[in-house]
Amino acid sequence: MEKRKKLGEIFVENGTLSEKTVARMLKVSQRLGKRFGTLVEELELVTGEELAAALATQYGCRVASNFAGFAFAPELLSVISVDVAMQNHIFPLKLDNKRLALAMADPTESRIVKNIAANHGLTIVPFIATRNEIYAAICKNYLQKDVSKSTTTTVLVVEDDKLIGTMFGDFLSRQGYRVVFASDGLEAYKAVLTERPQVVITDLYMPKLDGYGLFEALRSVPELKAIPVILISSSVHPEDEVRAFERGFFDFIVKPVKEGTLITRVKRALQFYERKYQLS
Repeated sequence: MEKRKKLGEIFVENGTLSEKTVARMLKVSQRLGKRFGTLVEELELVTGEELAAALATQYGCRVASNFAGFAFAPELLSVISVDVAMQNHIFPLKLDNKRLALAMADPTESRIVKNIAANHGLTIVPFIATRNEIYAAICKNYLQKDVSKSTTTTVLVVEDDKLIGTMFGDFLSRQGYRVVFASDGLEAYKAVLTERPQVVITDLYMPKLDGYGLFEALRSVPELKAIPVILISSSVHPEDEVRAFERGFFDFIVKPVKEGTLITRVKRALQFYERKYQLS
C-alpha cells in the first residue's frame, strides 16, 4: 500500500506553508494535543478551503463545496441524525442506488462511516468539505435556520422563567452584548448551533433538557465544547457548586443574581473564550 503524504508535506509542496512553519506547528500541536490540520486552520495559517483541498489530496477524495445553500430532501437527511452530523462534522449529499455521497471534514473518522454503512446497508462515497460548509448545511437543513453572522459579542440566556430571563437580558444589553434567549435546554442547544454565542448562561432546572443535559450536549460537539457555560441555580447546597465545577462548567452562580455579579462573571468568561487559541 502506498504511504500517504503527511499534511504538512502537502502544504509545503503547494506553497501554502513553509517548512519552518510546519515544523513549529507540529511541535505546538503535540504540546496542545491538537490535530495539526485543526490547529493551523484555527490559527488562520490556512483557510478551510486550503485544508479541505490538502486532505482530499492526502486521502484521494474529491472536494465538495457550495452545497450549504441548497435544500436537501428529508428522506436523505433521515439517514443521519442531526446529533451524529454535528458531532462528526458530516453531511449527506446524495443517496443513489445504495450509494451515499457523504461530506466529511475529517476523513480519518472511519468508525462513523462504517457504522452508517452497516446500519443502512450503504456504500459510502466520501467527499471532503470545510467545517464551516458542513456546519452551515446542517443548520439550514436540519434546523431550518441560517448560521448567524453577527459580529457583536453574543450571550445566550437559557431560562424558563420569562421574567428572570428578561432581567438578565436587560443587564447584558446595557453592556452592549447581543442577547439570545431560550426557554429550555433543547431550544438552547439549537440556538447555540445557529446563533454562535461566545458565552452561555443557563438555569439548572428546565423542561425537556436541564442545565446538565445541555452542557453534555454541547461538550459532545467539537465546535461547541470550548464555549464557557455559566450555571445558575436556586440551590444553596455546596455540593451542587462542587458538582458543577467537576462536570466542567465555567462558573456557578446562586439565585438571586445581582447585576454586578452577572456582568463580572460574563466578562471573565469572555476573556477565557478569547484566550482559547493563544499558545502560551
